[in-house]
This record gives sequence, structure tokens and C-alpha cells, in this order.
Amino acid sequence: MNAVNPPDASAVGSTPSVSAVSSSEPPSARTPSTGSPSHAPKPGNTRDLLKVSLGALGIVYGDIGTSPLYTIRECFTGEHGVLPTPENVLGILSLVFWALLLVVVLKYLTFILRADNNGEGGILSLLALLAPRGSVGKKASKRMVLVLLALFGTALLYGDGAITPVISVFGAVEGLKVRFPAMTHFITPLTAGILVLLFLFQKRGTERVGALFGPVMLIWFASIALIGLWWIIKYPRILWAVNPYYALHFFIQHKMHGFFALSAVVLCITGGEALYADMGHFGRRPIRLAWFAVAFPALLLNYFGQGAYTLSLSHFDKASFSPFFQVVPQALQLPMIGIATAAAIIASQALISGSYSLTRQAVQLGYWPRVSIIHTSGHAEGQIYIPEINWFLLAGCLALVFAFRHEGSSGLAAAYGIAVTGAMSITSILFAVVAYERWGWARWKIGALLTLFLSLDVAFLLANSAKIAAGGWITLTIAAALYALMTTWKAGRAALESFVQSAILPMDLFLCDLDERKVPRVPGTAVFMTSNPDGAPVVLLHHIKHNKLLHEQVVLLAVVTDRVPEVPASRRVAVRELGRGFFQVIAHYGFMQTPNVPDILRCCREAGLHTLDANTSYFLGRETLLTTGSSGLARWRKALFSFLSRNAKTATSFFGIPPNRVVEMGAQIEL
Repeated sequence: MNAVNPPDASAVGSTPSVSAVSSSEPPSARTPSTGSPSHAPKPGNTRDLLKVSLGALGIVYGDIGTSPLYTIRECFTGEHGVLPTPENVLGILSLVFWALLLVVVLKYLTFILRADNNGEGGILSLLALLAPRGSVGKKASKRMVLVLLALFGTALLYGDGAITPVISVFGAVEGLKVRFPAMTHFITPLTAGILVLLFLFQKRGTERVGALFGPVMLIWFASIALIGLWWIIKYPRILWAVNPYYALHFFIQHKMHGFFALSAVVLCITGGEALYADMGHFGRRPIRLAWFAVAFPALLLNYFGQGAYTLSLSHFDKASFSPFFQVVPQALQLPMIGIATAAAIIASQALISGSYSLTRQAVQLGYWPRVSIIHTSGHAEGQIYIPEINWFLLAGCLALVFAFRHEGSSGLAAAYGIAVTGAMSITSILFAVVAYERWGWARWKIGALLTLFLSLDVAFLLANSAKIAAGGWITLTIAAALYALMTTWKAGRAALESFVQSAILPMDLFLCDLDERKVPRVPGTAVFMTSNPDGAPVVLLHHIKHNKLLHEQVVLLAVVTDRVPEVPASRRVAVRELGRGFFQVIAHYGFMQTPNVPDILRCCREAGLHTLDANTSYFLGRETLLTTGSSGLARWRKALFSFLSRNAKTATSFFGIPPNRVVEMGAQIEL
């Protein structure tokens, strides 16, 4: 059935959410629920703490834990590598040590982990805290700069999610070249095969194999620690690298070349953002315990062990230099390749799962089109699978594998640092704003910390800027494309919402008109989804206009995404009777939850609104977008938004509505 006026936007678009581009959401959307409990485990005793910490070791530290595969090698063989003289080896090791200490320990574990949204971490959690509220005035316009920064940081993390699986698996499989040089030609197809199997497995969920992540990573860290310790014992002078003098001397000696060497050193901290993003799954204590008890000492021992091995070299062959596998005794190289491959898969899995979670948050916050969200666990809500993102990442990973088939992980290292350092810089800025606005810290304290953090982040970022032509452009291209997608979707939804709001009739006027027209009522319940529960949605008006009747019970349902990770079921719905058989229902969800309309109606029954599934019909709008309107959007944005809207997941599927009980009313809308 077609109508000449636009249907209600929320029925066909993204969930009503806190808007960063438009202030057209209803008052309920601008007042988030508070006090939402974190779903992170809360260990009650030492045994539980150790168990959760073991899980954190497998998920949180997979990325940074596999960095030894390529970091030291790139410092001496990369585009800005230096010769492995004793002074250079001590200088590089000193930079690695202080990068781990200042960035991971001081910045992330000590300060950034404090910036949580009801226990959740990550850039989008900060975005939920910092999104503009109420009308878009001068203050909100300034805040938009922060929102756009957060979105670009999110786009960079997607690029990181595409590169990490490739560079990790490449780095592990390349160990075969050390043991069997004749197998060099098999590295690329083997890497591609492992990645294909990894992505094909995603639809089965990670609950079962996830239980192995912690123990496997524990074996990994123990192995690299013992091998590194053996070489440190042989060349204990490498421990002098903890002295920052060697890092300073390295810069003085090499000047700009030494500065650009930071583009390789940064590879040792590439998992820093994962620390923060996964806070909601494990909590601060387990993440910190896993780092200080296992990951940090193991990484230092291995890095220093590789440095000791490099000191022992009497002849340096840049083409064959692979210190991670060369420090391993020949008899143990094959088992180490196997363990390294398993660790690389775990690191890849963590980034893939993180991309799913990131996408769901973006959908709920209104920055991404609806996608298929499949829950792969009956009791772990955070374990989801998104087919569209899975195949997008697989295609990107395979493209990178074959694009860098000759250079291997060395070529990918050039593209890697840009994403990480860019996201880290943005996180530092957002943290400073949260510390000022939410915690009331003194400006001098915030200024001192921000200066320290940005001096590190920007130094690494500028050093990596020299690698843009060598591969860094790949990350920036991915980030720019995804940034354009997210901002276009948000702006398009805002324009569509503004257009639809102008056609909504105030509820009191609608009810008065209903009394005068004496519209016939039929048995059952009709549910109309709306972005403004205080007005009569256009779909309802069209239904009366064309069908000349109404159900005995009419529910105006608005689904609101609050700026908290989760809203408990006890505070899920608010029901208000409007009279004449009309009910206003506002359902609140967190940005890490997926709305489900049948569940909402079940919650309504507890609040006094009784419905029968067999007698309930759902009325939705479906629009056809035309790019000939005067919304103010650029023509390319209109075309992109129209394309995204056509290919977004249907509201019926996304909201879990029974498809055989849905009535859709369509219209054409000019943007």
C-alpha cells in the first residue's frame, strides 16, 4: 500500500538514539538512564580473579602479545631501520621498554582505564558520554569536533581490524622461511588459507574455542619469556637498555632518521587500544593483573632476548634477519611456529570480535546502517556475529595478503602504525575532556597529562606519517571511506527525521479528531513504531486514511538508545495510557544491546499493558528516497545515504518482529 506522504522514519531507519547531528529526538532520547550496572565479571575471590585474568590474557593481549614476531626485525630491516651496532641495539631496546612503560602502563592501565561508561571502555563509549545533548547551539557545535574525532578514531580501528589478522598470521607463518627456506613460496597461500578458515568459523561462534584462548596465550607468553631469558643470561649487558640515556643518545646520534625509527618501535604497543576497548568484558583488576603478572614481563624478556641475540651477531644479513625465530633453538622452531600461529589466530579473533561489537555500538548510536546481528551464545550477550562485517573483513584481509605477497609482514608494518597511533591520539583528547567535565579534575593536572600523552602519541603518529606512501595510505583510505559512511548515515537520518517530524500531528489534536470522526474499531492490538511518542506517527495517519479503521488497542512504540552500555530489563519500558485505547511505550536499550520488539511487549505486560501475540499487528513505514530535495546534503551524500538505506537490514528483521504480522506502508521522500 502506497501513500503520498512520508512514513515514520524510525520505523524504517536506525533506532532512535542520542543524536550527534540532529536534536530532533524526543525528550526521552535526550535523558539517558543512569546507574546501569557493568556486565564485566566481578571476581569475589582470588580463584575467580585468576580465572577472569586468564581470560583477559587470551582476549585483551592477543594483539600486543604477538608484536614480538615483527617489531625488533622492523627496527633494523624496515625502511627507517638502523644497523645493529651495540649502541643502536641498546637504543632500540630502550625505546621499546619506555614505550611499553609510558604508553601501556602509565597512560592506559593507570589513567585511560578510569574513563569508563558504566564499566565499558573504547572510543564509542567515550562518544556516548560526549555526544551533544539538547539543542544544537554554540556549545554543541564545538562538541561536534570531539564527536567527529571519535568517529574518525572508530574508522581507524576498523582499519586496524583488517590489518591485524594479516600481519599477525603472516608474521607467524614466515617462521617457516627460517626453518625451511624452500617453503618461501607457500607463505602467501598458507596465510590466505588460515584466514579463510578463521572467517568461515565465525558464524559458529567463539564460545567453545574461546575457552582455550587464555591457556594458549599463557603457553605463548611462557615460551617467549623462557627463550628470551636464555639469551639475556648469555648477554646480560642488554639489560642496560632500561636506562633512558640510551634512548636519548639514539635520537642525538641519528637525529631525524632516529625519529622516524619510531615508526617501527610503535609496533610494540599496537594492542593498547584493545586494553581499553575490552575493559567491559573483564574489568580493570583482571586486565591489570594479567599484564603485570604475565604479559609485561614476558614481552620484556623476549624483546631483550632478541636484542641480546642481535648483539651476538658477527655478520648481519638484512634479507634473512628474523630474530624472533632465530633466537629459538633449531629443534624447537617448528613447535614455536605452531604456537605462534595459534597466538596469531587468537590475536586476529580478538580484533574480529571487536569489530562486531564496534559495529553494534555504532548501529545503536545511529552512526551505521542496520546490519544482521546474530547471537552465537545463549548466555553471553556480547558474543555476536555480523555476516556483513565478517565478509567485509575477509575481503579486505585477502586483498592485503595478495597485495603484500612479496613483502609479507614487513610491507604491512608500514600500513599498521597509522591506525593505532591515530586512534591513541584521539583517545587521549577525549580522555582529557571526560576528566574535566565528568570528574572535575584541575586544569593543570589535565594539561600535564594531556601534554605527556600527546607528546608520545603525536611523536609516533608523525614518525608513521613518513610511511604513508609505503602503505600507510591503505589505512587512511579505509578510515576515510568508513568515516564518510558513518557521518553520511547520521546526517541522512537527521535530515529524514527532520522531514518526518514536520508531518507528525500532536497527540492531543489527533485524539480529538479521532472522537469527531468516529473511526470504527476492530479487535486486536496495532503497534506503530515511532521516533516521537508524543505525536501521532504518519503511518498511523495513513492507516486511518486508507483503511478507515483502528484496532481496539493501539501502541505507539519508541525505542530509545541511551548513552549507557546496558539498560537492565527492570527499567526496559515505560508505559503510559493516553485514553481511547491508546498507549505510549518508550523502550530503553543500551548501545551494546539489540532491541527486540516482542520482548518489549512482554515487558509491557508486567507494566499492565496486555497483548496477545496472535492478535497483534505491526505497522511500519518504508520509504523510497529521491535525491532531488533541498535537505542541504551534498549530492554524493544523498546518493550514498540512499544506497545505504536500500541495503540496510529491514526493520522487521532488526527489531525481531514476526514478519507474518507486519503491514508496511511506503512512500517517496525527497532529500
